Amino acid sequence: MSDQAPRTSLATHRVTNQPAPPGDIDLLEADLPLREALAREAPDWVARRLAPLGHEAGSERVQALGEAANRHPPDLRLFDRHGRRLDEVRYHPAYHELMHLAIDRGWHAVAWQEEGRGGHQAHVAALYLLTQAEPGFCCPITMTHAAMPVLRHSPTAEARWAPGLLAWDYDPRPLPAVEKTGLTFGMAMTEKQGGSDIRANTTTAAPGGDGWRLTGHKWFCSAPMSDAFLTLARTDDGLGCFLVPRFTPDGERNAIELQRLKEKCGNRANASAEIEYRGAWAEPIGPPGRGIATLLEMVQQTRLDAATAPVGMMRQALLAAWEHVRQRHAFGRALAEQPLMRAVIADLALEVEAGVALAMRTARAFDGAARGDDSERALARLLPALAKYWHNKRGPGFMAEAMECLGGIGYVEESPLARLYREAPVNSIWEGSGNVICLDVLRVLGRHPEALAAFWQEVAPARGQDRHLDAALTELERLVAIPADTLEPHARWLAQRLAQCLQAALLVQHAPGEVADTFCAARLGGEAGDVYGVLPDGAPSAALLRRIAP
Repeated sequence: MSDQAPRTSLATHRVTNQPAPPGDIDLLEADLPLREALAREAPDWVARRLAPLGHEAGSERVQALGEAANRHPPDLRLFDRHGRRLDEVRYHPAYHELMHLAIDRGWHAVAWQEEGRGGHQAHVAALYLLTQAEPGFCCPITMTHAAMPVLRHSPTAEARWAPGLLAWDYDPRPLPAVEKTGLTFGMAMTEKQGGSDIRANTTTAAPGGDGWRLTGHKWFCSAPMSDAFLTLARTDDGLGCFLVPRFTPDGERNAIELQRLKEKCGNRANASAEIEYRGAWAEPIGPPGRGIATLLEMVQQTRLDAATAPVGMMRQALLAAWEHVRQRHAFGRALAEQPLMRAVIADLALEVEAGVALAMRTARAFDGAARGDDSERALARLLPALAKYWHNKRGPGFMAEAMECLGGIGYVEESPLARLYREAPVNSIWEGSGNVICLDVLRVLGRHPEALAAFWQEVAPARGQDRHLDAALTELERLVAIPADTLEPHARWLAQRLAQCLQAALLVQHAPGEVADTFCAARLGGEAGDVYGVLPDGAPSAALLRRIAP
């Protein structure tokens, strides 16, 4: 046996009945639902451009980088050895390599460089694959991507910042933006007293001779090593949107003081900080007093990514569970041959199929909106909230079931399942927790009736093809007819049912019959269970399992 191979003959026993190390996996080639969705939803160039990323993101090298970046979280350095203020976050080298993997290939910029031509579909599919390397570093990728619509509210700021934002070059050096080859963006919105209620923010902005000066505290600043931050501050006109660079126009470090890094449940590779603006230099973006409206497009972009990331994590967990049960034996046969285990894995596979379909359809709506399609624009208002809410509600239970498939080894940190389980809640909280998202769904339906009309148009071709879906759509029609002022207590059920019905309609129209029929029965029918692994009698588990890693 080669010295490079782990020893299986130990002092007291031989190591047997354990899965082989996973090795290199081509994450795109092995993912049949994603390849089918790309062929259906995206121009041909998207899959071609994604092919190298699928190969690289699933390699042993990149998977090891993800583990290292998560195991060695960033450190805060407030001062240098002589007491001069730094306010810097130092990352493990693995984090920087992952950032290169994304930015040096342009995945943060592709939506804008191919706008209306499949760019959002490319970005979303890339994020789905990158998440399977390590979810944490995807946060600054998302925010850098999402900053572009905000910059467009100020032609001056766009001219100055967009070239660096769109550059395919990750440059982590703490330097003024004009001296760097590529830029990243972060944001700092929430404050202690308000949280999601950003209208309660108290950070102030005062005009000066050389620009505006911000004073106040931010409870969460995501990716504090970014080159610029989008933030909200109060002016005489109301809440305004401001761009706060790390360095002032004269090249000095801006007065953005990092107080501490959050010690989070998951998302360990990414830094989140509490900060204070101590008269920090800033420039206004968008109309005075219209900061929330200015940021809405960015929020839609980040919500699309927050809806996609949990599906990527579910796919990673599914692969880990499936490879384990195929190789692990118990009670005289492989776990993958045992009916109850097959039902659990097949049900997890169904969830991924539905999640990929909804995420990619939502991305297509963004590209259609960029081309001026009114129906797609209406869907782009509604679908990110639905997908973000539902995918994230399904994620934590999914990770727990996948972990159970591995047993005790899944609960230890050497397994990716423990990391994924800790990571699972973050996208449900970030950019609006469940209740906030459901209230936003109600607002969209109330203010934009064209969004609901576009939804009905989208599901119409699936009517009459599955009795469970037909019944659920009839129930949904009754629910949305409830007077708006009494609908709020039902908002979670409404968001869930809208998302599930759209998932079902997409699968009925585009997926193989065994996938669509089983999903409709398992999610919308009378036998629908509250936990994974409850499939209708006669469910074609073998056909569902074959699609996991063909």
